[in-house]
Amino acid sequence: MAIRKIRTLGEDVLRSTAKEVTEMTPRLEELIDDMFDTMYDANGVGLAAPQVGIRKRIVVIDVTGEDPVCLINPVIKSADGEQTGYEGCLSVPGKTGVVTRANHVVVEAYDRDMNKFEIEGEELMARALQHEIDHLDGVVYVDKVQEGKLYTNEEIEKMQEEE
Repeated sequence: MAIRKIRTLGEDVLRSTAKEVTEMTPRLEELIDDMFDTMYDANGVGLAAPQVGIRKRIVVIDVTGEDPVCLINPVIKSADGEQTGYEGCLSVPGKTGVVTRANHVVVEAYDRDMNKFEIEGEELMARALQHEIDHLDGVVYVDKVQEGKLYTNEEIEKMQEEE
């Protein structure tokens, strides 16, 4: 297993549509393992294959640090409610923005064995699912940031102190 280079905003791979996975291969198994290693190494909660330069519809997520999930060819089947909060991205280092997303989603995907399953997420998990699936369609969270304003961590800390 290896840590892969995380692609950053401005690289074409982040703005392209990823291709469906039709069969699991040893290379894709290795990619998934590397994606988990890369995500954990970068202290992230999710990572999409395009973020490591691979145009495949593969996402890994672990919002608790104890519940890793791999989604292949994920599709949001339903979304409801609303949440607004700070969101960041490993491909946009050092920046955060306010994004509104659904508070509850149901996603259909395939696991590593190419078995279809459904996953439901609320709050942070819902946000992570939507954020990572967006990456598969060439959408980066900065496209959805309120007022187009990105903040540094220092700016956010200062705003929170003033509240």
